[in-house]
Amino acid sequence: MICLINLEGRVALILFKIKDTIMKTPLIPRLTSEFEKDLYMYIPLTIILQSCLGSIAAMLILMQGTTLSSGIQLTICVVTCMVYNAALLAQLKASISFWLLIISLVVNSLLVIVNLL
Repeated sequence: MICLINLEGRVALILFKIKDTIMKTPLIPRLTSEFEKDLYMYIPLTIILQSCLGSIAAMLILMQGTTLSSGIQLTICVVTCMVYNAALLAQLKASISFWLLIISLVVNSLLVIVNLL
């Protein structure tokens, strides 16, 4: 960033170098390290988040009727939510729990999108 400052009739040119450490780190390692660092804060938040998303997906699946495909979708929805909750209860490593959370959120989001169409 370049900044011009007027001091008693003189213009001083000041160059600032901004180090943006947030953007230099890739997204996934930054998220995993944050999740590992504040694990006990994220546990209740992510349980609520993925349970709400899973229940929305289950509701939309059940609104389609009771067919074989809706039964398979409902099984996938429930299993992904339960696997993440079981990983937290079993106190698995934070990195494993993080990836199970991501899988649960992605799968349930896809189920919501598919059943809304």
